[in-house]
Amino acid sequence: MFAYIDPGTGSMLFTVLLGIMGAAVYSIRVFIMKLRSRVGGGRAKKDAERVPFAVFSDNKRYFSVFEPVLRELSRRGERVLYIAGSRDDPAFSCGIEGLTAEYGGDGNKLFTRLNNLNADIVLSTTPGLEVYQWKRSPAVSWYVHIPHAASEICLYRMFGIDYYDAILLSGDYQAKDVRDLEKMRSLPEKELVMTGIPYMDEMRARLLSSPPAPEHPRTVLLAPSWGKSALFGVYGGKIIEDLLATGYHVIVRPHPQSFTSEKELMDDLMSKYPGSDRLEWNRDRDNFDVLNRSDILVSDFSGVIFDFTLVYDKPVVYTDPDFDTAPYDAWWLDRPIWTASALPRLGERLTEESEANMKELIDRCLTEPRYAEGRREVREETWANPGEGARLCADYLVEKYKKLTEKEES
Repeated sequence: MFAYIDPGTGSMLFTVLLGIMGAAVYSIRVFIMKLRSRVGGGRAKKDAERVPFAVFSDNKRYFSVFEPVLRELSRRGERVLYIAGSRDDPAFSCGIEGLTAEYGGDGNKLFTRLNNLNADIVLSTTPGLEVYQWKRSPAVSWYVHIPHAASEICLYRMFGIDYYDAILLSGDYQAKDVRDLEKMRSLPEKELVMTGIPYMDEMRARLLSSPPAPEHPRTVLLAPSWGKSALFGVYGGKIIEDLLATGYHVIVRPHPQSFTSEKELMDDLMSKYPGSDRLEWNRDRDNFDVLNRSDILVSDFSGVIFDFTLVYDKPVVYTDPDFDTAPYDAWWLDRPIWTASALPRLGERLTEESEANMKELIDRCLTEPRYAEGRREVREETWANPGEGARLCADYLVEKYKKLTEKEES
């Protein structure tokens, strides 16, 4: 007599079986690779196929995150393979010696390339390794994550950094979040390296070496993120009207994704509020000039807030939308995110009440001494080793490579 298995149990057993089969295939692939390496003559054969360092950038806008580190590695004579998710990534024209840039392809072709990558170390700012389509390659020894903003690590989608081997950090609060998540999920401890923020170091150096912004009328930069919870999603065109009513010069710089995902909204706003001597729309690829000549920023949860306040040392007016942490790692920590404590020290919160007095709100941000002190505090909390980020990142990568190869040879 055959035993009855209900559909739920059958589905569970099938999932377990698939997991066992997947683990077996993974183990076989690793064994075959090791066998090929030994039969082919060991390390000399491997060197012909393998790269010491690889970088994966899923979007061209993240090149600025990698560029300082790539230049430092190049200065040391290191070779790097750069896998780009964008056909027009600046890596293809940057001229960095020792850097080989390659377009990874569209969709599954990109993930197939990544999942079979042959490198000692992979550096990436993309979360979700081993969670979605991007899997750890059996031929990669070490995965390193570098954040692309001066803020929380826990604001990635759930499990975003769980399967990296190391994370390059810039603040103690980030390290605490990572360690707490590891304990909750019984994960092995990752290597946490307090390097700093290389791209902000570069911005600061560029600012210090440039002449002061020319004399200009008081200028407000409106730079929202995109989506329903962003400034335009909440306030629409009224936020532009409120800013124009202050009498100040207004620059509107929407998030690049808005022109794709919210094209109808952008077309409508640009039609209703055309450029004039008091209003300009900015879509420059390089945001240095527009940040440099603006006196105050109005934004929401865009990462530009930290660039503007910490590098350019200027205040911000920020929105405080209802932020649902449910899809993010922050939900597991069950405590206020660090950004919630940082923003009130950087400027004023925009509310329905304060929106009616926009000029007064802006003037207060520009004249209150406590915001200058707040920027200093926040800078110390989230920007470790200012000016040393690229060097410390390269130090870690080169030293880790040496240890990995020494262990392999022994």
